[in-house]
Amino acid sequence: MGDEWNMMQIKEMAGLPVPGVLRLPEPGPGQVLVRLRAAALNFADLLMTTGRYQETPPLPFIPGLEGAGEVLAAGPGVDLTPGTRVAVQAQGTMAEANLFAAADCYPIPDGMGYDQAAGFLIAYGTSHFVLTQRAGLRAGETLAVLGAAGGVGLTAVEIGAALGARVIAVARGADRLDIARAAGAAETIDSATCPDLRAALRDLGGVDVVYDPVGDAPGEAAFGALRPGGRFLVIGFAGGKPPALPLNHALVKNIAIHGFYWGGYRKLDPAALRQDIAALFSLYAQGRLRPHVGASLPLAQLAEGYALLESRRSTGKVIVSL
Repeated sequence: MGDEWNMMQIKEMAGLPVPGVLRLPEPGPGQVLVRLRAAALNFADLLMTTGRYQETPPLPFIPGLEGAGEVLAAGPGVDLTPGTRVAVQAQGTMAEANLFAAADCYPIPDGMGYDQAAGFLIAYGTSHFVLTQRAGLRAGETLAVLGAAGGVGLTAVEIGAALGARVIAVARGADRLDIARAAGAAETIDSATCPDLRAALRDLGGVDVVYDPVGDAPGEAAFGALRPGGRFLVIGFAGGKPPALPLNHALVKNIAIHGFYWGGYRKLDPAALRQDIAALFSLYAQGRLRPHVGASLPLAQLAEGYALLESRRSTGKVIVSL
């Protein structure tokens, strides 16, 4: 096809509004060129703006860690064909088109819209993998989810309930708790008005698993409500710093502490990651998962999307249309 594509070809294949001639790269071995239709914002994107994320690329870089669109062209050795709708988990999704490794692209179910697919992989992938593979959450156990109305927290509520657990959602404000309850939470705690989270969780009978994307004082308090044999899942530190966990209590109560970084499994165990993603898409196709898009904004309002994340005003995923 060559490096230079004319406007008629691009419009026909991708609907890109470009004057004159647009130059797009030719995919190499193992690569695909994707016309992105939507991209999701993650807390990691905020950290990258200040260089505080563990995998911040060197400047200049295209932001965005996940998105969705359709394949325009495929390089040698790639099974994905042009026209295939895919979800992408890779750096550089905040663009109308970009090259990605085919291994980072996943065909999406016919009934899944681009907005839902764009924010599906990281949040649902994190919650499903850590709850099933690391925590071994069982039906009848109690799961406490901190930040339960946020991008990853809400998926933990939904997946925990789907696994048969009793889910306690911890979030700020009645409206956010209503969203968590609709996702399957059996009990809710308003962190804005609760004076003692540990006591509140203990009053509800204690918990077997804590899902913590917040850290700091809320994580410490929830850790104190774990029953013997409990599991504490370290997902992130949206509260600003890691929780100071008393390891002597972990020893005496046989509590397991699991750190979990979903993106790290792309190298640690990519086969397990792909298997887990296939299971998630199957759950979606069965109607058992209902991704919540809290806000959908055009690319021109990207700064507003970042502000929603930073202010903790968003629920579910913030999606940018491209």
